[in-house]
Amino acid sequence: MTETNTLADRIEDLLPQTQCTKCGYPACRPYAEAVASGEANYNQCPPGGAEGVARLAALLGKPVIPLNSANGVERPRPVAVIDEQVCIGCTLCMQACPVDAIVGAPKQMHTVIAELCTGCDLCVPPCPVDCIAMPPVTGEATGWDAWSQAQADAARARHDRHEARLTREREAAEARAAARRAGIRAAAQPADATPAGATPPTTAPVADDAEAKKRAIIQAALERARKKKEEMAAKGEGPLNTERVSADVQAQIDAAEARRRRLGVAQDDPATPSDKR
Repeated sequence: MTETNTLADRIEDLLPQTQCTKCGYPACRPYAEAVASGEANYNQCPPGGAEGVARLAALLGKPVIPLNSANGVERPRPVAVIDEQVCIGCTLCMQACPVDAIVGAPKQMHTVIAELCTGCDLCVPPCPVDCIAMPPVTGEATGWDAWSQAQADAARARHDRHEARLTREREAAEARAAARRAGIRAAAQPADATPAGATPPTTAPVADDAEAKKRAIIQAALERARKKKEEMAAKGEGPLNTERVSADVQAQIDAAEARRRRLGVAQDDPATPSDKR
């Protein structure tokens, strides 16, 4: 087990850390572990390209083989660009970005910090109004010629911080849910269950002001999306990024829909990503 872990660390060090999931795994680290265990081949990373395959082959003592076309092609590195006139502030692109390179707020225009973008494409499929383009920015340079070790190291650090933040948020949400359940159970106890002289439990509010504000913000953003969708439909247009959504990205969209349901937003709203299935 120690040898496998050490090998996985060395493989991960040779990956470009774009976290694009094109290898078939949710991030670079799981792919490195899969290669180390023999579960995955070492030619499944399009951002690393031919040089990336050669690096891994040298580490593993195996022959250099072509990049697996089923995972994608080696290409100039793109950067996400958001059409600020079309953006509806739905936050789905922010949730999909694995390195937190997109900034914005609900119902507000989003923008991409170009120097932090890894060109992973993950923000494109969730966008309900097709306002994200991925133009190449490295000329004819592809693979590791279009990316540096310093950029890879920085992207890995941002991804690690991103994952740590998601873990904290998930744990905090679970703690709040547990507290609400405890409050509801306490409120549901019969009056005679309260010991003599004890203070009866107070009823927990169904929803606090913060959740009400969230519902209002999301509903307003969805209304803007509905109007934009009606305008595009009238012109015979519509979102283009509806095909080949990866399981990882679809899971992110499903999570967003689940949050909407918890906040009381209608699931069948015409502007939600459920239309994209």
